[in-house]
Amino acid sequence: MSATTLFIFVILYFLVLLGVAKITGKNSNNMSFFIGNKNSNWMLVAFGMIGTSLSGVTFVSVPGAVGKDAFHYLQITLGYLIGYLAIAYVLLPIYYKLNLTSIYNYLEGRLGFSAYKTGASFFILSRTLGATARLYLVVKILQFFILDNLHVPFWATTLVILVMILLYTYEGGVKTIVWTDTLQTSGMLMGLIICSIYILSKLDLSVIQGLTAMQNQALAGNPSMHLADVFSTDVNSKSFFLKQIIGGAFVTLTMTGLDQEMMQKNISVKNLKDAQKNMVTIGFTMLIAISLFLYLGGLLHLYAAQNNITATGDDLFPTLALNHMPPYLSIIFILALISALFPSADGAITALTSSFCIDILGLQRNKDWSEAQQKKIRQRTHLSFALIFLVMVMVFKWIDNKSTIDLLLKIASYTYGPLLGLFAFGILTKRSLNNTLVPIICFLAPILCLVLDYFQAQLFGDFRIGQELLIINGLITFIGLWLISSANSEKK
Repeated sequence: MSATTLFIFVILYFLVLLGVAKITGKNSNNMSFFIGNKNSNWMLVAFGMIGTSLSGVTFVSVPGAVGKDAFHYLQITLGYLIGYLAIAYVLLPIYYKLNLTSIYNYLEGRLGFSAYKTGASFFILSRTLGATARLYLVVKILQFFILDNLHVPFWATTLVILVMILLYTYEGGVKTIVWTDTLQTSGMLMGLIICSIYILSKLDLSVIQGLTAMQNQALAGNPSMHLADVFSTDVNSKSFFLKQIIGGAFVTLTMTGLDQEMMQKNISVKNLKDAQKNMVTIGFTMLIAISLFLYLGGLLHLYAAQNNITATGDDLFPTLALNHMPPYLSIIFILALISALFPSADGAITALTSSFCIDILGLQRNKDWSEAQQKKIRQRTHLSFALIFLVMVMVFKWIDNKSTIDLLLKIASYTYGPLLGLFAFGILTKRSLNNTLVPIICFLAPILCLVLDYFQAQLFGDFRIGQELLIINGLITFIGLWLISSANSEKK
């Protein structure tokens, strides 16, 4: 199928999003933008958050990684479920009890102003890096398979996508995103199912026969492993099942429960009980959805092997869908990919705008600013983050990592660790902090983890640190905070 035709479908899809935004964004104000006036339907939020949690990385990178890591990512997903349950019954009661607009306001009330600003700053750093890495992956695919053929430069592709996102989030914010994410999650999951059915039919396999074929197919670089292997029992490996499950639980606890983007949607739900239903529903649905993506990954590798196609990693799915499948599947793939892109990018820009306005600029604290002035500041901040996204995508283009899912988990290990330590210290202790030293502790913890990660071969021999690096980071932060705390002193 021609690049022009695919591009037309992308534009048509965007026009649908713009129409939804126009309807849902009517009569919006700052509270609509930040938390949807706390009037969002929990079922819509739950379904839409699946798309945000999965993103284009899951759609492309998880199936592509099956050829290297088999089904080991399912171990992390089992940990995700534990993390969602912890969020539902530990963190959400705190957020709703305090009636928070930004979850980092909890840190101010419990640990002081410096802890509050530090926590919000680490969220802004982490979400900016993570969201732009996700955005880069999808832009790279669109560029290579469509826009290069139309002689559109990479930076222009990125700019146009960001302008699209701005157009439908500029007014409504969370109020609009709850609805657009629902639409986009549907598109992504439909793409997953249709592509899986097509490959099964071409391979002349049933669902069970497909799984059996994966269990019999050895990995190209590791004959002792097979495509459908789930659990790793090698204690020294990064993929050891206990490391992956425990690490996955903490990844979800931080990347969802301590993340303003994810919680911004969740606290827009009417009450705590519905918000908890939302989290539990997401936990089980994510387990099913990622299992399906891994299954699709196995099918893609079987299909590539049968047809002597050499594409691997992040390149596998787009290469097969756009070059080796019928035109209608190319359209479905592109629309599903766009559906996976927008929920992660639009929510991130909106949440970063909210956090910067509320937590850094103190938008709601300054009573001298009128509603109109606050709106103008919020819109300028929104535009500024779009520009930052453009710059960061160009940086990721320069770096160009082959497996985006590995890159994202590594970013999370370094940037969410201090947030984990701060919230754990606030919830698990009653001690007060020396506020002037909090930023130093939170800055040093990731640096120490970077050194530990770099020299782990010299320090631990064959043992390799995996997802537990996030936990180590949080633990170092916690210990550092304990050392600068006191049991009875007033907050400084």
